[in-house]
Amino acid sequence: MEFLTRLLAATIAMGTSLMYATLGEVYTEKSGILNLGMEGTMLMGALAGFATALATGNLFLAIIMAMIIGGLMSLIHAFLCVTMRANQVVSGLAITMFGTGLANFLGQRLGPASNNYNLIGTNLQAKFDNIAIPFLQDIPILGAFFNVSILTYALYIIVPFSWFYMYKTKHGLAIRAVGESPKTAAAMGLSVFRIRYLYTIIGGMFAGLGGACLSLSFTPSWNDGMTGGKGWIVIALVIFATWNPGKAVIGTLIFGGITSLQFSLQAAGVRMVIPTQFLAFAPYLITFLTLSVMTIINQNRKGAYAAPSALATPFAIDDK
Repeated sequence: MEFLTRLLAATIAMGTSLMYATLGEVYTEKSGILNLGMEGTMLMGALAGFATALATGNLFLAIIMAMIIGGLMSLIHAFLCVTMRANQVVSGLAITMFGTGLANFLGQRLGPASNNYNLIGTNLQAKFDNIAIPFLQDIPILGAFFNVSILTYALYIIVPFSWFYMYKTKHGLAIRAVGESPKTAAAMGLSVFRIRYLYTIIGGMFAGLGGACLSLSFTPSWNDGMTGGKGWIVIALVIFATWNPGKAVIGTLIFGGITSLQFSLQAAGVRMVIPTQFLAFAPYLITFLTLSVMTIINQNRKGAYAAPSALATPFAIDDK
């Protein structure tokens, strides 16, 4: 029982970062823009949040800076894809390479003088600690949901609101219309240009926040490439969730659980029957399988299971 509680706690902590980034990517893709730059954006958000917290000691300012940097990274992507009508796959890959390289470069030059201005190996004195809710935290296993950081508690509100906003408001309808048929949306008076710009930037801000969750809460330190491919897992999670903010919760718990399993087993002193290397690459194997299976499903089914019809397709009519 105690092991399951610890595993769930680790799963939730890992899933928090994935959930923020996945929500952002869901909204971006629903508007018709494919952003494969999540890995670089999350890494830049992690760096911005960590460096700000280290310099100021203000965690909430660190969160704001991470979101701003994430938004700026996606603004570049939006400019290339919406205004310049560039290939969205190429642009996203470029953002990932640019963000990864820049984060690693700056990470070696923004640290304290005592560490030769290198952030690597520097630990934060201030971090987002878990906040336990009395009585609720004592519930077997499920009590893990009530002993988390404020970043996770915020998701308990953000996730339902994201679903409601997407499917129950006129703004959500506008997003889905632009992602399904931009020409029809433009004919109805919607600004495809504005909507795609807005939700690409918002998606980047959530990705930056997801990266900051890693460096400010999950592992409050800085290491080169500390996202460890989580940006690519986010892309698979969006497909797994069929572009639905609510379903994304299930995916993040599954992927977060698999990623956390090896650490939980080691902490419990369980002798590993399965090689740790297998558990390490298991999330990426599942990512591959998820992409393959969901691609087959999308080719044979329509409606809620299918990708937005205009995803990754430039809008060819001048926006007004």
